[in-house]
Amino acid sequence: MKSSPKLRPNGWDALVAGAVLALAVLCGILVWAGDGDSGALTAVVSVDGEVTERVALSGLTAPEERTYTHNGYTLHVTFTAESAQVTASDCPTQDCVHTGAITRSGQSIVCLPGRIVIQLEGGGDSDGPDLVIG
Repeated sequence: MKSSPKLRPNGWDALVAGAVLALAVLCGILVWAGDGDSGALTAVVSVDGEVTERVALSGLTAPEERTYTHNGYTLHVTFTAESAQVTASDCPTQDCVHTGAITRSGQSIVCLPGRIVIQLEGGGDSDGPDLVIG
C-alpha cells in the first residue's frame, strides 16, 4: 500500500493567500467608499407596471397623504421628508401596510392585489450594496 505524500505549504501558497487578502481589501474599499450624495430621495409610484407619479420627499415640510386606487383596491400612502408608508389599504392580505415605512433608496412597498408599487430612488445610498444578513 502506498502512502500519500505529505503536503506542506510553500512560497506559492503564501503568495496566493496574500493576493486573495489584497483583493478582498480592495473590494471592501470599493464597496464602502462612495461620494455620499446621489440626489434627493424620491418616491416613485407605479400602477400596473407604469410610473404614475414621482414624489420628491426632500421638498415636503409636513406629512402628506395621497390615495391610489387600482384593481378595486385603495391604498392610503403617507409621505414625509424621510419616508413613505402605506397607512391603510382594503386589500385582503395587508402586506403593504405591514411593510411599514421605507426610508432608503431601493426599498419598496408592493400591493400585489392592487398592482401598486412604491419605490424609493436617489438619496445618499442608492449606489451602495443591497445587503441582507440573517
